[in-house]
Amino acid sequence: MRLPYRSALLLALFVATAAIAQSRPEHGDEVYQPSVGQPGKDVIWVPTPDALVTRMLQATKTTRDDLVYDLGSGDGKIPIAAAKEFGATAVGIEYNPEMADLARRNVKRAGVEGRVQIITGDIFNEDFSKATVVTMYLLPELNLKLRPIILNMKPGTRVISHQFNMGDWEADEILNVEYRNAYLWYVPAQIAGEWVIKEDSGGFEGLVTLSQRYQRVGGTITTGAKTQPLLSPTLNGDKLAFSFIDSENSLRMVRATVAGTMMRGDLSRYGRPTTLTGRRR
Repeated sequence: MRLPYRSALLLALFVATAAIAQSRPEHGDEVYQPSVGQPGKDVIWVPTPDALVTRMLQATKTTRDDLVYDLGSGDGKIPIAAAKEFGATAVGIEYNPEMADLARRNVKRAGVEGRVQIITGDIFNEDFSKATVVTMYLLPELNLKLRPIILNMKPGTRVISHQFNMGDWEADEILNVEYRNAYLWYVPAQIAGEWVIKEDSGGFEGLVTLSQRYQRVGGTITTGAKTQPLLSPTLNGDKLAFSFIDSENSLRMVRATVAGTMMRGDLSRYGRPTTLTGRRR
């Protein structure tokens, strides 16, 4: 049976398209085709699903004001998404030179060359201290090795890891997308010690003693001769909050931003805030 010309043409186009699709590698390009599970320096390569990439960058509240570093960036998927979907500046660090070259070609194909850089290097040797967002898909032992470096970064830096946590440093949030987990942390300010806090108006002064384990905090406040525990203390990055009962049996709330040896914020009573300053003693 002879097909009409139009039907024959459509069939030919379908066969040609199918042949081209079958000839394309599942990953990579005509120069280099990585395979899922191939070994690297410390990890094997497994790409993060697109839906999880997007959710991770949403969870870290990535914007055009951010500098995103992807540690072990593979084919560049996450830095490209950070730039293309969220407008951020992004840097990928990849140890495998062939994979790094593939990522650079992918960056060019995605049209984000002005906002994405791929570094061929070792994540333990490269400096990513200026990052405001850090993404990674490594192994538990590598996360733990990176932990001291990350904890020394600027408070408030958002860190998110596909699949693996950081031991006893609890995540601030756990995501689940298509049966895969991602763990989100905010680098906490170092606040342990004694702080003298004062109302700028001169009406209140107290000594706050803080203890800390990562972002979990506790402590006491001393006003006059009375020492009592802080109520519901929380630390999110550089943002510290707690409540206490003052000498008149009124509930007071402190909301402050910590910067090194100083903190500044509000002291509220009956919903009326006054300006507060604190200094580490």
